Amino acid sequence: MLDHTDIPAVMADMGAAARAAATKLAFASAERKHAALISAADTVWRRRAEIIDANGKDLAFGREKGLSPAMMDRLMLDEDRIRGIVDGLRAVAEQADPVGQVMDEWEQPSGLHIQRVRTPLGVVGVIYESRPNVTADAGALCLKSGNAVILRGGSESFHSSSALHACLVQGLRDAGLPEDAIQLVPTRDRAAVSEMLTMTGMIDVIVPRGGKGLVGLVQREARVPVFAHLEGIVHIYIDKAADPETVLKVVLNAKTRRTGICGAAECLLIHEEVAMTIGRGVIRALIDAGVEVRADAALSGIEGTVQATAEDWGREYLDMIIAARTVPDLDAAMDHIRQFGSGHTDCILTEDSAAAERFLTELDSAILMHNASTQFADGGEFGMGAEIGIATGKMHARGPVGATQLTSFKYRVTGQGTVRA
Repeated sequence: MLDHTDIPAVMADMGAAARAAATKLAFASAERKHAALISAADTVWRRRAEIIDANGKDLAFGREKGLSPAMMDRLMLDEDRIRGIVDGLRAVAEQADPVGQVMDEWEQPSGLHIQRVRTPLGVVGVIYESRPNVTADAGALCLKSGNAVILRGGSESFHSSSALHACLVQGLRDAGLPEDAIQLVPTRDRAAVSEMLTMTGMIDVIVPRGGKGLVGLVQREARVPVFAHLEGIVHIYIDKAADPETVLKVVLNAKTRRTGICGAAECLLIHEEVAMTIGRGVIRALIDAGVEVRADAALSGIEGTVQATAEDWGREYLDMIIAARTVPDLDAAMDHIRQFGSGHTDCILTEDSAAAERFLTELDSAILMHNASTQFADGGEFGMGAEIGIATGKMHARGPVGATQLTSFKYRVTGQGTVRA
């Protein structure tokens, strides 16, 4: 590797190596990719004490930087979370290999036989912040889909990401696959991000995974195509036909299980007919759980709430804070979501199947849920093994981006000396 202070040269070197590795990965067998992922999982578990030690350095760095409790939670690794990483690597390994899958095929009157076949994108660049598990998730999904990847982790997770990356490289080595298939940018220098965003000849797509500042920067400055969502402004609408027990269980989980993830609920919309019954009950439960509830005028009389301001609608807190307001009906709830939502994940709680169907049909968020916690907005929970991120765009990948969405396709056309009239 070149001198790490010469960032353009470092990134050009990594890009060339990734492109060469991608050429080999494009036709690597499913068995070798599976073997690499299983070996990586075994190595992560075997080296878990080393990974936790490395994570301790990152936690100390995060405390010095004054990271919020939610961000520190994102950063922290313990044995249970490492077990989750291992399970994720194994789950991706066991997924069907998407490369070479025949998506469609047909015969033309001319005599041509045509197949549409999945093919890797090539080289993926992943830019992420404090969550070190993204190193394993992104590396695994790119490998499974036949793509080389350049990972640029956040400065906060530098040591943890390096330790996990070493395990992925060991897996590649054990399976006889090119070690440059999964590379980690070896510097905290932010200039590396700027370089990645302009590497049009070497990187095929950029996936940013982090807060509004990071994603906004990438979307503004990237010359490489981007899979991204800007924010996770997640709404839950409590309909007049909602079941009180379901509301209590789902809302508390959606808000408090992990506040720092993009699927955490950020705004409650409560039908005015149940505002002082179901609504009051769930707001009191949130306050008792330590959540600050920023309520509109209709709900502000509930003891313990804080008066909401105009800035609280359309805001991603990533903290123990939630906005709450009443709406007169389902249409008003959907109008609010269209105005203030981010197209990420939105949920309706109701026993009225017609209302649920309208919500799921008429809204256009990437993920729409009925009577389920928004914390399920995750590729692993969708059966993808893991996710590289959640995309809210509509041109290619949308929702949790797993291995299948990291592919494109090509046409294989076969004739028998067939010529065009």
